[in-house]
Parts: sequence; C-alpha cells; structure tokens
Amino acid sequence: MADTKKIEDKLERKKVKRVARKKAAPKAKRTEPRGSNKKKLKKADRGVSKR
Repeated sequence: MADTKKIEDKLERKKVKRVARKKAAPKAKRTEPRGSNKKKLKKADRGVSKR
C-alpha cells in the first residue's frame, strides 16, 4: 500500500490508495480455511459459559 500519511486531502488520499491497490500483485489463495487456528470448543453442558 502506498504511504499516504503526508497527503492531507481525503479524496486525493483515496485516489492514491486505489491506484496502489490496482498495481499490487493479487494475493494468493488461502492454503488453509479461515479461522482454522481458532480454539475449538467441545460441547459444553447446559448452563456452562463457553469461554
């Protein structure tokens, strides 16, 4: 992403960012599903909080 800290005008900043996004190489597809690192919860008894 382009460095837009020094650009004061919001619209100008958006234009610069949009151009930078178009130029950037496309991201690779995910190798593993999203959220696969999240803690898995086993089924809890009734009335027990999950976390």
